[in-house]
Amino acid sequence: MHDTPDDVAAPAAGSRGDGGQPATSSYDFATAEPRWQRAWAERGCFLAEDVPAGDRPKYYVLEMFPYPSGRIHMGHVRNYTLGDVVARYKRARGYAVLHPMGWDAFGLPAENAARERGTHPARWTWDNIATMRGELQRMGLSIDWSREFATCDPAYYGQQQRLFLDLLAAGLVERREAWVNWDPVDRTVLANEQVIDGRGWRSGALVEKKSLSQWFFRITRFAPELLAALDGMDRWPERVRTMQARWIGRSEGARLAFALASPEAGIECVEVYTTRPDTLYGMSFLALAPEHPLAAAVAARDPAAAAFVAECRRLGTSEAVIETAEKRGYDTGLRVRHPFIEGATYPVWIANFVLMEYGTGAIFGCPAHDQRDLDFARACGLDVRPVVLPPGADAATYAIGSEAYDGPGTAFNSGFLDGLDQAAAKSAAIARLVALGIGEGVENWRLRDWGVSRQRYWGCPIPVIHCDACGIVPVPDADLPVRLPDDVTFDRPGNPLDHHPTWKHVACPRCGAAARRETDTFDTFVDSSWYFARFCSPHSARPLDRAAVDHWLPVDQYIGGIEHAILHLLYARFFTRAMQATGHVQVAEPFAGLFTQGMVTHESYRAADGAWLYPSEVDRRPDGTAARRSDGAPVTVGRVEAMSKSKRNTVDPGAIIGRYGADTARWFILSDNPPERDMEWTEAGVAGAWRFVQRVHRLAAGDVGPVPPPPSWGSVAMELRRATHRTIAAVTEALDGFAFNVAVARLHELANAIGAADRAAAETGGAEPGGADLRWARREAVDMLARLAAPMMPHLAEEVHARLHPGTDALLAEAPWPEADPALVAVASVTVAVQVMGKLRATIELPVGADSATAFAAAEAEPNVARALADRRVVKRIHVPDRIVNYVLAA
Repeated sequence: MHDTPDDVAAPAAGSRGDGGQPATSSYDFATAEPRWQRAWAERGCFLAEDVPAGDRPKYYVLEMFPYPSGRIHMGHVRNYTLGDVVARYKRARGYAVLHPMGWDAFGLPAENAARERGTHPARWTWDNIATMRGELQRMGLSIDWSREFATCDPAYYGQQQRLFLDLLAAGLVERREAWVNWDPVDRTVLANEQVIDGRGWRSGALVEKKSLSQWFFRITRFAPELLAALDGMDRWPERVRTMQARWIGRSEGARLAFALASPEAGIECVEVYTTRPDTLYGMSFLALAPEHPLAAAVAARDPAAAAFVAECRRLGTSEAVIETAEKRGYDTGLRVRHPFIEGATYPVWIANFVLMEYGTGAIFGCPAHDQRDLDFARACGLDVRPVVLPPGADAATYAIGSEAYDGPGTAFNSGFLDGLDQAAAKSAAIARLVALGIGEGVENWRLRDWGVSRQRYWGCPIPVIHCDACGIVPVPDADLPVRLPDDVTFDRPGNPLDHHPTWKHVACPRCGAAARRETDTFDTFVDSSWYFARFCSPHSARPLDRAAVDHWLPVDQYIGGIEHAILHLLYARFFTRAMQATGHVQVAEPFAGLFTQGMVTHESYRAADGAWLYPSEVDRRPDGTAARRSDGAPVTVGRVEAMSKSKRNTVDPGAIIGRYGADTARWFILSDNPPERDMEWTEAGVAGAWRFVQRVHRLAAGDVGPVPPPPSWGSVAMELRRATHRTIAAVTEALDGFAFNVAVARLHELANAIGAADRAAAETGGAEPGGADLRWARREAVDMLARLAAPMMPHLAEEVHARLHPGTDALLAEAPWPEADPALVAVASVTVAVQVMGKLRATIELPVGADSATAFAAAEAEPNVARALADRRVVKRIHVPDRIVNYVLAA
């Protein structure tokens, strides 16, 4: 936090003045903040047209919309403050700004709350929305609330159903069998994250893998362009682009067929995809996914194999879970022939670490050069044959220990591949497979189609009807939206829509026969994959108004957490391409710029009995120790980490705003760190921010009404004017670059410059500021301080602006951004360091752009430099204009 000389103490905990503000405060934020929020709303400052008139450039800023969990937290405060600064700044720079808000309102938490509290998910959700809307509005966000929607509103999800049917007609949706995590007690599909130690997170039942008919978006059709487009997304963090590229996972390799030595149930070969055909001579086994058809054939005749497959199905389908699980397998007794080594055969295992969803559901194991394969081979006593020789290694003695070697090298122990580097060996191996007619070179993708079926009530109904005669029938447009029934119960396991007495029973739209609705609902990621487009025309009778989305999309600045770097952003990118393919939008990418903010952190506190304590329950002592506020018992201070409910190291934004005001919370959020980094919330830091708010208010206390411009400028006034205009330039540059903490620092410096001018005036002219020139310069400085701070502290800025401009109803929220005077920004002189043999000897003041002769003459006139050069031979004199002078002396 930037310290500010001030004589106003931070408010004591719990101290209150009129209107609930701290008793020592001179700025009545509790009255001012609601007043300015009403003024903005009455003036319609933040309303955006679907297609604005005029020629102002557009700017669409959007923060990832929140889940209505009940209360906002400090992560929300940071996220929406960052977006609000951008929105207010761009509006002042002359842009037509779209800055909307909505609610990601479907999902299991609401359904679980209904079960636990005996209420309806809709009531729980809408109550939470009302609470959180009020809390966000207290922050003074420049949001167009007329565009607000919740994804659980039929007006929204009905349009989502129309989009789905358009994608279905375009061939971008299909229904097929897929393996899922199945909770046999709750009778529902579980996400991988809901499987804990092989058990359902709610029921505790052993989870099974089950093959169910599921709806899929065909995201893999766009895999090549989703990957290729990342190269041009230069306003996205490199980290996010890398994460997405890895998730999409393009690879080149070979697809080949391993012939079974003895066919099984009519199966004569096993197809495998590998990125390392150069290591085929290092093979020691072939492994099948438990769901592979050959594994099923073996399990049908072998009870032990069936038991192993059933055990694997309780592991879950998560790649992360499978990677960390103990590598186990079952030897089927079958063997496959090696494609290159005549007469060689290798055992076929069923393995718990092979996924049916990736590749072909079968791998060949080369333990020497894959750590997973090596772990498995060591556990099962299988051969380990190195076939890639690291640079500098001796082929006669090289062996594999506990770590596989996956680096570069040359092929050895590999027949016709010996001596080739990795790339050449891959090419040669693929060419041989093609010549033998058992394989080919192929491109493969890690990305899989997006399964969107969820067996739960609180989600968007999938708008299809199942008819025994007609098959799958889309719900007619006239019958949309398919609304969720209100009269559901949660007293039975499974999906309430399945056992509703009437809702799922309908007549087929085609033949009129008895039919049934789809009872699965959409994955909530669907809801958040197109909401940004709906904000462009939220009241349209169709999913999207083409003129509106063509005007506003793509989102110019999207802001949210790094935890959404893969799935949400990837799904939104897919959905935009799908909407482009169906004629709903013209753009392919939804977000031109992406910013991922850091976490808000805090110390954690623990009582002697191990219970976590909230910061509000703890007193921190000057000696660094802590005690419980209620009884003085000692408290252990833990490390600073991300705020979380589990460790109670959270701070209630409502309490902070009530005690210090919204502008103080906003200012502190922006102050300390660059916004992409984590920031620590401290009581001392927020108190310091509050003191600065008071200081700015006091700086404007004596400035009322306009001051005529003076005929000339004294040195103090001119220096203040230079500080003012340099601050305008510096804050503008900082906001353009998302360096909000730098903008805060520059405004602290401007406040200090105003204070310094006041002190200089008092020394020369008494208690009041100096002559007309300084009064004019001071008023300009305070005015610019308010205008530059307006995106960050909008209420205080309006308060100061109103005092400086009495009798006008002009609002800073509608005012243009100030422009710096280039003549006042220009620096007349610079400080240049003078070094002798790299050691600093002096600093000199030179005119900007001074030539070398001037620089050397000034440097050598310095006594310290002259002494260092006396009686020494100068080998080289170096001058870097406006930066440094250096002398190199003979040895």
